[in-house]
Amino acid sequence: MPQLLDKTIEILSHRHLRGPNMWSYNPALEVLIDIGDLEDYPSDLIPGFYDRISKCLPSLHEHRCSYGEPGGFLKRVEEGTWPGHILEHLTIELQNLAGIAGGFGRARDGGRRGVYKVIVSATEEAVTLQAFKFARDLLLTLIKDNGDAIAQREQIIEDLRDLSDDLCLGPSTACIVNAASAREIPYIRLSSGNLVQLGYGSKQRRIWTAETDQTSAIAETISRDKDLTKSLLASAGVPTPEGRTVTSPDDAWEAAQDIGLPVVVKPIDGNHGRGVFINLYTQQEIEAAYAVAINEGSEVLVERHIIGDEHRLLVVGNKVVAAAKGETVWITGDGKHTVLELIQIQINSDPRRGTTEECPLNPVRIDSAVELELARQKLTGSSIPSIDQKVLIQSNGNVAFDVTDLVHPEVAHQVALAARVVGLEIAGVDLVAQDISKPLESQNAAIVEVNAGPGLLMHLKPASGKPQPVGEEIANHLFPPGYDFRIPIVGISGNSGRTIVAEMVAHFIRLTNAHVGLSTNAGLYFGSRTIKQTSSSHWDNARRTLQNRAIEVAVIENDNASLLLEGLAYDQCQVGIVLNVDPLKLFPEHNISDEDQLFNVVRTQVDVVLPTGTSVLNADDSMIVKMAELSKGEVMYFSQDPASPVIAAHQEKDGRSIIVGLSVITLKQGKLDKLIIPIPPTVRDSSLDWAPNLSLAASIGAAWALDIPFNVIEAGVETFVSNSNIPAGA
Repeated sequence: MPQLLDKTIEILSHRHLRGPNMWSYNPALEVLIDIGDLEDYPSDLIPGFYDRISKCLPSLHEHRCSYGEPGGFLKRVEEGTWPGHILEHLTIELQNLAGIAGGFGRARDGGRRGVYKVIVSATEEAVTLQAFKFARDLLLTLIKDNGDAIAQREQIIEDLRDLSDDLCLGPSTACIVNAASAREIPYIRLSSGNLVQLGYGSKQRRIWTAETDQTSAIAETISRDKDLTKSLLASAGVPTPEGRTVTSPDDAWEAAQDIGLPVVVKPIDGNHGRGVFINLYTQQEIEAAYAVAINEGSEVLVERHIIGDEHRLLVVGNKVVAAAKGETVWITGDGKHTVLELIQIQINSDPRRGTTEECPLNPVRIDSAVELELARQKLTGSSIPSIDQKVLIQSNGNVAFDVTDLVHPEVAHQVALAARVVGLEIAGVDLVAQDISKPLESQNAAIVEVNAGPGLLMHLKPASGKPQPVGEEIANHLFPPGYDFRIPIVGISGNSGRTIVAEMVAHFIRLTNAHVGLSTNAGLYFGSRTIKQTSSSHWDNARRTLQNRAIEVAVIENDNASLLLEGLAYDQCQVGIVLNVDPLKLFPEHNISDEDQLFNVVRTQVDVVLPTGTSVLNADDSMIVKMAELSKGEVMYFSQDPASPVIAAHQEKDGRSIIVGLSVITLKQGKLDKLIIPIPPTVRDSSLDWAPNLSLAASIGAAWALDIPFNVIEAGVETFVSNSNIPAGA
């Protein structure tokens, strides 16, 4: 259609909502777009568009959209929908095809003609933003029918995979994080790499790929020294191959003769199998292997060659949880192609082989180890094997074939013992055996290495056999089932009174001798210390609080602008307080221009209250009362109207409430008075711009919800003094 060739879609702005927000419980990217004159061209008015998008992305059939069934989105396309909605689905699908998790999306009116908000789940802002831009370009190709959309799609997926590899968590770390998230264990990424905090404050654990904050530096050093590892294992009765370190090619040959041929030559502190040569018989082979191995490590080890296949067993918390087996790699001659060509045709063409972390098998290349193996067969990479001639290319490596169910209990016992001897709670133990289903001693097998920080991909995506739930095993080791992995978090929102309430709640908690982190508009406090703020962001300061290992309870203030523009810094909280809502304080510049939209912003604080937690709500504010039905936990009301119908209905259900009188505050369970507290003159005489007595009532409600004893609450009321200059409206 010529009239569509000059149409475009402009990205006006975007923001990353880094935590629970008005759209989703998870981080999201909100993009404001202007589709211009495409407002006049819903999808049903673009000839051939439905056929083109269905052919380009057939997997869109799985998108249910508003119909709630497969094919729902494509049905909307057929009936007629606008570019904002289509962009939402294209962005999600392109990410999914690139292996990037995420399925949430929304498209909403942007407040003026042709302008829309598109919201999609986004853990890594840069990745999802790029996916959105790619989706915009692909959509324009599909609308204008002016390019090869399928080729464009393939390039987009490749580019997104590359970007994801650079910016997202690696698969080993991600599988642990995903397993923790499935149990609602929160996480914080602490670096651009794979350093991740699981849990908050004093309950946190840290992981770096498959290493944890309990991985001993001494144990890791031992594991890198293969000779020392073998010595310690042998002292514990674990079978290991005889051998010793050598200092020269001549010494390597002498050691081989002493041990008995064949032997293995490898660097003493190498990794990933580099510089490892097995089944060596001749002096020439051993000296050549030494020359390569010494360049891969600080010293070279010569040890007895063990007949069998290489295996990698994963130990987590003194238990073998996965096992993978290696296999030799061969080619078969055809009398026409060279060895190098046959490697590409018969081996590297396997779709399981690749250079990305998603591939369980690595491509085979002619390196020094392969050259040596070929030389033993009197071949080179340019040789042409005869028809049906079998040529051994690799005799070790490719440990990616699952054998977990075959491991003999005695083998599992000795492997777990090896990890304990070295001192690792998570370890990859390498052994050579002919049959993993039989005890090691019965087949002259042995453990050859114990590794810290083992890779998990071979167990997650084996070349054959079933994947093993190693992420779940590690998450359960770090946080055993039944372990309380959360610190109490009190979140406070409202138009005014937030800061004084946060300070009061923190004061009550300090009287219980808990170490409190307090993040407010007025300052950041760890315990009794004032912390210099490096950012004006509520989110950043709250995250600093949750990252602190000393913090046992966190009290966090959130204003409406922060909820709208950043989201919450925590996934869930024990207590959520909503003080008040001013329906006139809207955000028209962000398309929040009526009460319903404001309600969706403020409700976020209630949405994240734990089922075991409490929402402390102002019964005198009708908008806040409507939020009660959104709370997954208990609802506790506070009010200065003893005749409030909301309080009366709540009391009939034996609910807890706090009633503010002229001089006292009464805590009620149903209609029963549980505690009556005099209001100190210092509070009654406060010049705050919001009712000070209600601030005290909300604070007492939070303390009650945290099960702070009544005598401590009374002492807190009597002794509280604000230590900050509270900003107007806070």
